[in-house]
Amino acid sequence: EVQLVESGGGLVQAGGSLRLSCATSGFTFGDYTIGWFRQAPGKDREGVSCISESKGSAYYRESVKGRFTISSDNAKKTVYLQMNSLKPEDTAVYYCTTDALTSPRAMGVFGPTLGAHWGQGTQVTVAT
Repeated sequence: EVQLVESGGGLVQAGGSLRLSCATSGFTFGDYTIGWFRQAPGKDREGVSCISESKGSAYYRESVKGRFTISSDNAKKTVYLQMNSLKPEDTAVYYCTTDALTSPRAMGVFGPTLGAHWGQGTQVTVAT
């Protein structure tokens, strides 16, 4: 059974940092694209950053480039999202998802394919 468990969210002041973790199990970690998405109240879910070890590539949405860094630890089967210089507009619930059929950029722009697995989410709140 595929499982994705996010952690690391919290309340931080603008300009601060957080590191989110997505611990995974139930699939061959290195073969899949894993991505971070976020959803703010009243807004659609949007792709933030995605990574694929097998494809050796990563995707970042424009608004987080230079501030967020995605990484993966194959031994721990965990994907991290280091978020620096946080802004109030980064406030959202952050989810991770996994998909074997899509590249990081395609996942980030179009979302995972139908039926992809999602974690329960972790709240990130950036105060002014």
